[in-house]
Amino acid sequence: MGNINCCACVDTGTVGAIERCGKFSRLAEPGINWLNPLCCEEVAVTMSKRVQQLDVSVETKTRDNVFVTLVVSVQYQIVPESLYDAFYRLTDYRSQIRSYVFDVVRATVPKIILDDVFVTKEEIANDVRDELSKVMGTFGFEILQALVTDIDPAPRVKDAMNEINAAQRLRLAAAERAEGDKVTRVKAAEAEAEARYLQGMGISRQRQAILNGLRDSVADFSGDLEGVSNKEIMELLLLTQYFDMVKDVGAASKGSTLFMTHSPLAVNKVAAELRGVLSGGVAQASAGQPAGQQMQR
Repeated sequence: MGNINCCACVDTGTVGAIERCGKFSRLAEPGINWLNPLCCEEVAVTMSKRVQQLDVSVETKTRDNVFVTLVVSVQYQIVPESLYDAFYRLTDYRSQIRSYVFDVVRATVPKIILDDVFVTKEEIANDVRDELSKVMGTFGFEILQALVTDIDPAPRVKDAMNEINAAQRLRLAAAERAEGDKVTRVKAAEAEAEARYLQGMGISRQRQAILNGLRDSVADFSGDLEGVSNKEIMELLLLTQYFDMVKDVGAASKGSTLFMTHSPLAVNKVAAELRGVLSGGVAQASAGQPAGQQMQR
């Protein structure tokens, strides 16, 4: 002979169905519920009134023939006014929800390429929620939210996507590096051009200073020495400049010895060559350009 219970306790947040001789009689609310054992009353089934979550993993194929696994989390609860439907109209409501999630996901994702699946997961979740709300509402369940919590392509597909992303980033880095090298070279060329310009200006000013110095020296010699022509004074100054140049070359050169002829005839020869070069340069300049342009140069 079995045990005879005259009461049953139901936890908070839970509701039960009391049956009498196998037929639904009334609901068992949280707390103590008295039963009539003579009428074969018992709490046949209980169900939580809390918000529940069901995670469904669905494997499907995208439009570009890539297999991907989606995890859809469905949050639901029992409608208090439809407890009878929730108890007796479905044998396994979790399997029912899972079946509709499979149906919606496998009808939606094959229309989308893999890259768009990550972007449109909100639309996929909304489609699942709307379909479940329409169907499960008639069975006493309220669908609160549906979330696509994970999108997992095949491992080889993920590796390929990572390689594509890495290649794109490397190409972008190479372009930026090339642009940086271009800017560096352009700036270096501009700096070199500016340096050469300034160097030319310096040489021009140096030569102008030498010319002014020679002119002043000729004027001083002409005033102090009588019987000496300007031509002779110029030859003397040019010869002095020549020997200063030879001294500078000997001081700045890596070699320690400078071979040159040193005799009065050699000195006269050097002076004659300098005079000839100077005269030839002046004549060539006079024949090629006007006097105003010669002074400007």
